[in-house]
Amino acid sequence: MIWSKEETLPRSELEKIQLERLKETVSRVYEKVKPYRAKMDEANIKPEDIKSLHDLKKLPFITKQDMRDTYPFGLFAVPRSELARIHASSGTTGKPTVVGYTKNDLDSWTECVSRIACMGGATSNDVAQICFGYGMFTGALGLHYGLENIGAAIVPSSTGNSEKQIMYMQDFETSLLVATPSYALRLAEVANSMGVDPRKDLKVKIGLVGSELLTDAMREEMHKVWGEDMLITTNYGMSELMGPGVSGECLEHCGLHINEDFFIPEIINPQTGEVLPAGEKGELVITCIKKDALPLIRYRTKDITRLFYEPCKCGRTFCRMENPSGRSDDMLKIRGVNVFPSQIEEVVLSFNELGPHYEIIVTREGYNDKLEIRVELAQSTDSFKVLQDLTVNIKNKLKIILGLDAKVTLESPNTLQRFEGKAKRIKDLRSK
Repeated sequence: MIWSKEETLPRSELEKIQLERLKETVSRVYEKVKPYRAKMDEANIKPEDIKSLHDLKKLPFITKQDMRDTYPFGLFAVPRSELARIHASSGTTGKPTVVGYTKNDLDSWTECVSRIACMGGATSNDVAQICFGYGMFTGALGLHYGLENIGAAIVPSSTGNSEKQIMYMQDFETSLLVATPSYALRLAEVANSMGVDPRKDLKVKIGLVGSELLTDAMREEMHKVWGEDMLITTNYGMSELMGPGVSGECLEHCGLHINEDFFIPEIINPQTGEVLPAGEKGELVITCIKKDALPLIRYRTKDITRLFYEPCKCGRTFCRMENPSGRSDDMLKIRGVNVFPSQIEEVVLSFNELGPHYEIIVTREGYNDKLEIRVELAQSTDSFKVLQDLTVNIKNKLKIILGLDAKVTLESPNTLQRFEGKAKRIKDLRSK
């Protein structure tokens, strides 16, 4: 189902809307946001210089550090009296990034999430269980209001107490699950330990997963435990831009449709800032063109992806972003080789003998980087030869994919840490 007519607009009409909103946003930000006006003045750019969408590349970037430097409200374009809600990141790596919403912003957010929910197969008949943490994190409330808006019944179960989550799924006949991919796998694991087969004993047929990368291998793993007929789509967003609702995957599984009447995407070379042509891979940059409180212009997301502008078979004309392959700040440089965690995950999940839970540990001995992959076995075995052969096969495949050697440590089932929110799989101990 397509939620709104804007999703099928001809590109000429869409670009007309984008340019009109871009001009208005740039003028308002220049007038209302002193730090960004200083950036524009330094770049010798005025609002009247933006005459076409191609002029967007003349504008300076905004980064997460800019938000931290102006904490808490320095980049806001409205006074606090106009705010209807405030969210913030956890701030685990520095000051939290604070985001705010006017009433109009909340309405826009609901509209964007309603679209991506429908893209993923959600309908008014669904019972949607939201297993994101409620609170300052934007994911839970974003999906909550979007799904509620299309008529779904909401089970705001949040995270934790996984046995009770399974009980709710049974008793409420939950049909749609909102969770991170890793927590969706954890819930299936808990269900099986309770004697509940997710494929037969539960009625969950739709998974709207997000907040962490969904690789093809992880999607396949989810199908194994939840059933091959489960509709699994991923959606993309970040608190700084809105929360969930920036883009979502339709049932064609050929990329995530960006809500282009709300956001203008670009792909840049992360080293030079040069704008790259459609189809080339680089860092995603997003400009918000319909936000009152925090209309970020050319925000550097750090996510690595590419854009496609051909219309989709689903009928939507919004451009599509490839499922991100990782983040530029998550990339590990090991012995001169760029390594993305998603590459390691693809290898781990390609072995039926392994479970989906793994840990990446990077250390340094002298001047030499050491990479270790700890991964759980799907089933315990006492056969030394089986374990030895499996270890060699994993090491060889990692060498082919990564171009470097890694130590592989096989762990017993249910040994590694489980996560209810975003999985934290990397331990880079080199600085220690």
